[in-house]
Amino acid sequence: MSPRRLAASAALLVALAPGVVRAQAPDSTVVAPPAPPVAPAAVAGDSQRGAPVALVPELAAHPYRLEPGVRPFRQRISVSPGYGFLGTERLFALRATYNPQAWLGYEASLGHNPGQSVHAVLHTFSAIVRRPIPWRLQPYGALGYGMFIVFPGQALKAKPVTKNSLAVGGGIDFFIRGDLAIRADLRHATMFGKQRDRDGTVTYGYSQGTIGLAFYRTVRP
Repeated sequence: MSPRRLAASAALLVALAPGVVRAQAPDSTVVAPPAPPVAPAAVAGDSQRGAPVALVPELAAHPYRLEPGVRPFRQRISVSPGYGFLGTERLFALRATYNPQAWLGYEASLGHNPGQSVHAVLHTFSAIVRRPIPWRLQPYGALGYGMFIVFPGQALKAKPVTKNSLAVGGGIDFFIRGDLAIRADLRHATMFGKQRDRDGTVTYGYSQGTIGLAFYRTVRP
């Protein structure tokens, strides 16, 4: 190839070079990789500060705040475990209450009295009557009927004894917040039964008291 043709070919390649480059690598906008998702803002009391997150968001800022006005009881249920005494012995109790009206509730309770030589189970169905007031303290009255079952220990060769019981008394709910209260209950239980070599019905009286928590939930708004 002559020097003239070689120079012409070189000039042609130089002229066509920008087009070839554009054909091989078209102009395009560089897209940045997507940014990682941003974590949601931390709520008050989250794990970043070492405190648990509130289960009810409305209570996060004011956990012990009560709504103004009369305490609502209508269409609410409560479950109340408690510890106390029956006579001179210990008593463990579990109560469940349903309030169809603001002033009336129906309660089923189960109590266990673990004595040394004998132990007893007391289950009672009661009516709870109250007058709600716009305060944390909510007093109530109670009247109930149930069964008192005494189980002799293994050293005593005797069968369990079942007696009817009638309990009357009352108590107080102290509301810590709208769905939680401290409950104190005091009643007098009368047992009806028979005694050997004695005619008629014999009654035995026992005082019972418990203190515990009451967890409230609304059945229907």
